[in-house]
Amino acid sequence: MSFEPNGPLYEPLITNGYYQSKSGINYTNLFFYEKKFFSQKYVDSKRVWMQNNWHTSFIYAFVYIVAIFAGQAFMRTRDRYDLRKALIAWNFVLALFSIMGTIRVWPEFFYTISNKGIVHSVCSTDYTYGVTGCWSWLFILSKVPELVDTVFIILRKQQLIFLHWYHHATVLIYCWYSSKDFTGSGRWFVLMNYTVHAVMYSYYGFRALRFNIPKWVNIAITSGQISQMIFGIYINLVAYSQLKQNRACDVSYENIFWSFAMYFSYFVLFFHFFYKAYIAPKPKSKSKVHANGNGNVKLVNGKSHGIESEKDK
Repeated sequence: MSFEPNGPLYEPLITNGYYQSKSGINYTNLFFYEKKFFSQKYVDSKRVWMQNNWHTSFIYAFVYIVAIFAGQAFMRTRDRYDLRKALIAWNFVLALFSIMGTIRVWPEFFYTISNKGIVHSVCSTDYTYGVTGCWSWLFILSKVPELVDTVFIILRKQQLIFLHWYHHATVLIYCWYSSKDFTGSGRWFVLMNYTVHAVMYSYYGFRALRFNIPKWVNIAITSGQISQMIFGIYINLVAYSQLKQNRACDVSYENIFWSFAMYFSYFVLFFHFFYKAYIAPKPKSKSKVHANGNGNVKLVNGKSHGIESEKDK
């Protein structure tokens, strides 16, 4: 399939010189790939492709989980890899992608909320056509390469918590599952995820650069992730309420069930992480410590360590 603006499926709707989206917002400056999503025929071809291929997300998730345990077993008797430069590059690539996605989807979202209300923003699939449609599609596809996050954790022999790989695997499956129907609530989910990831991956990038980042930034990011889960639950309740009142809403009961289960599980896991990391009292170490002449800490159990800094991580 051609990626050139004059490709066989490129039929943009242009009104008075503007590229007009179905939600009503007009655009003048567009990337060439965004222009393709102003063709209904092109957008429909993406939906058909996902309807025929969304099941492969289970294969990706299965291979991903198997690779995690195989990778951990492989690294158990080996020294960790540093990979710091690669990690910096990877995080900033994802940060840039998420920042671009955030910038491109917010205008249409704000226009829709302001002019058509929350219910329309939850229940209408008009966002799948135009700029937001383009970045929603890129968002869906990005859930596969994002799995590489875990490769760095395994090869660098860092702690891999259940929340991390469970979140990656289930988000991938749900996004591909929802995109086969172009679910109306996807407008919210795409926007929230782009926004949170723009901040999160930027933080990871600067941390890999060994910037001294205040603790409140960590707390703010985790709080943002928890807020995303709360909004996700709320959006599902809005869609469910519309369906129960026999009002039009492009979200199925089945999708609401799986989405609600996913967001609720995320909320529980992220809140538990937040509590353990920032609220629960820290257990006191049983090892006695002494400060040596240069101010570093020496444990009396035979192991000596300097005071941990970002450069040691």
